[in-house]
Amino acid sequence: YPTIYSKILHLSLLWLGVFTLTSCQGEAEQCEMIPGSMSLPVLEKKGDITLGGLFSLHDMVIEPSLSFTLTPPPTQCTRFNFRTFRWMQTMIFAIEEINREGKLLPNITLGYKIYDSCSTPHQALKAAMELMGSKGDPGTGGDVQDEEKWHCILTFSSVQVSYFSSCACLSDKKEFPGFLRTMPSDFFQVDALVQLVKHFGWTWVGVIAGDDAYGRGGANIFVRTLGACVALHEIIPKNGAQTAIKTIISKIRSSKARVILVFAVEQDAETLFDGVLREGLMGIQWLASEAWSTAAVLSTPKKYHRILQGSMGFAIRRAHIPGLQNFLLRLHPSYPDAHKDPFLTPFWEEVFQCSLGVQVEGQEQRKAPCSGEEELGSVKNIYSDVSQLRISYNVYKAVYAIAHALKFCADSRCPVSVHCISISLYLLSLDAIECVRCLPEFWSSADRTVCIPKKVEFLSFSDTMGITLMAISLFGSFCTCVVVFIFTWHRNTPVVRANNSDLSFLLLFSLTLCFLCSLTFIGRPSEWSCMLRHTAFGITFVLCISCILGKTIVVLMAFRATLPGSTVMKWFGPAQQKAIIASCTLIQVIICTVWLVVAPPTPRQLMPRESAIVILLCEEGSAVAFALVLGYIGLLACICLLLAFLARKLPDNFNEARLITFSMLIFCAVWVAFVPAYISSPGKYSTVTEVFAILASSYGLLGCIFAPKCYIILLRPEKNTRKHLMSKPTDKF
Repeated sequence: YPTIYSKILHLSLLWLGVFTLTSCQGEAEQCEMIPGSMSLPVLEKKGDITLGGLFSLHDMVIEPSLSFTLTPPPTQCTRFNFRTFRWMQTMIFAIEEINREGKLLPNITLGYKIYDSCSTPHQALKAAMELMGSKGDPGTGGDVQDEEKWHCILTFSSVQVSYFSSCACLSDKKEFPGFLRTMPSDFFQVDALVQLVKHFGWTWVGVIAGDDAYGRGGANIFVRTLGACVALHEIIPKNGAQTAIKTIISKIRSSKARVILVFAVEQDAETLFDGVLREGLMGIQWLASEAWSTAAVLSTPKKYHRILQGSMGFAIRRAHIPGLQNFLLRLHPSYPDAHKDPFLTPFWEEVFQCSLGVQVEGQEQRKAPCSGEEELGSVKNIYSDVSQLRISYNVYKAVYAIAHALKFCADSRCPVSVHCISISLYLLSLDAIECVRCLPEFWSSADRTVCIPKKVEFLSFSDTMGITLMAISLFGSFCTCVVVFIFTWHRNTPVVRANNSDLSFLLLFSLTLCFLCSLTFIGRPSEWSCMLRHTAFGITFVLCISCILGKTIVVLMAFRATLPGSTVMKWFGPAQQKAIIASCTLIQVIICTVWLVVAPPTPRQLMPRESAIVILLCEEGSAVAFALVLGYIGLLACICLLLAFLARKLPDNFNEARLITFSMLIFCAVWVAFVPAYISSPGKYSTVTEVFAILASSYGLLGCIFAPKCYIILLRPEKNTRKHLMSKPTDKF
């Protein structure tokens, strides 16, 4: 019943308990009947709370012959793995470090129960079952001396932390809601491998996968993501059958592929490369998945160097764990409680190729006795090498992740009604490789535990900049209204009458609108405010410039009309002046109407991931329309400036053309400087730049054209006479 046992294995791996650390690479697709029911070797230390751990300390199992009439002999695990033994010791190191310091979990002592999965599914299942059925587990009716110490276990009983499971399938929170890990998903690794293949221009690549969810899943993602032809796609059998390996190598030769990706665990990769050595397959560029890219299979140059030289792959991030090396080298058969460690004897005998005199049932004594003078410090191997701490660091982080979860649980007294499942939110601060990225409109908190909404930024009426600009705008409107009052009160005086009072009042009205339109740029952007601000700005400024243009033409033509027989002025009477203003303004109205219909300005959110703020602004909608609006204003301003410059020396004691020239120079200078400043200003400061340009140019027009007139009307009334205005001017431009 392979499917049934596959599901049982899958469930057992999730039910290991809240503190279980597992190294399984995913759900196995086939599983044999479990031989025997004898207890497995376990390394155990008591504590208030126990962490369970599964490590593949051996690379394979010698399967016993099953007669189904007698109790099967104990399963024999072979090929001791120094690398995974270091992982196991790292777990113990982290637990003892937490207990010794006592800051993270005061008044709580962590213990551990560690089993060897022997790199096989059924052995991992047996270990899982023993963890679930161990004495003190309230789920089996065993003795519970202190019910409170299991309080959090009841709450977290379906949560699992893995230090080595990278299978992308485990990211499915619907199927694996309680699965957490300190290992990145294969999605990231596969994406990097695909980029590597494309970088070197390899177009004919073979793929070989291990017969498990890790290998099959990763290889399938690679094939789908690559988007190119795959030379072959083969599976390494778990039983390591030589005929199957020989068939794979034969297919590699016939495919003529020179680049092969091996997406498999270390044990499966070693099985494949043993076959490659036997068959003499050379000249292959091997690509390594992270499971074996830094494994012992590459650190044995005498055996695999000639076939794996030049292999490429990606590895888990390397880190340094202070104090770990001394902890690793402390092991010795004579150290206290060494007799309680069932894994020390096979490790020691494998390292020094000697026998400690402990006869293992069913195994002959083939090694010389150990002298007792052996020291781990005198041997260099992958166990004592701490220069490449990658998975070991994942184990270290996994233990600390659990400890932080327990601290959170203890702080909140962990009521059963609330591995508290949302503890994953609190793992962001543990330097995990696979972190949850906040949505664009959110930002990580200072301690990297939760995603909080970003601060929304726009030119507001409540901030200092907004208040300042609003005050300047209202003050400008007030000054314009004062000028209107002065001109109205003295409307019959020569200064007011001599300068076309109708156009002057229309110009003052348009200037008031220019000052007020700047207020539409302040406040939270909306669809209506975005459409209003740009169109109101464009139309009011064209109206203003059109009035000035009309005044300039009148001044210029008035002196032309003084020549004998000239009939020029009849073409530039009040009606014609109004027609010029209306025509010029109508063109801008048409441009703005088309703009609003085709591509209107709309509010937009800028959410840079590296910034803690969301910027609200108005997007122009159509850059062409915005350029036309500005360009048309600039065109009228340039015409105005040219005509005023031509009329600057006309005989007039109060030469308005001279004042218009000054005002247009200021206007053009402001808007020429505006364009680069607007483009380069970030966020809300682009809006500030536009408002500043509107206010500066408006003040320039108001000050240059109307301030000298108000000065004469209020402070020099003796000059506000027809005689003075008609006298010969005494100064020149």
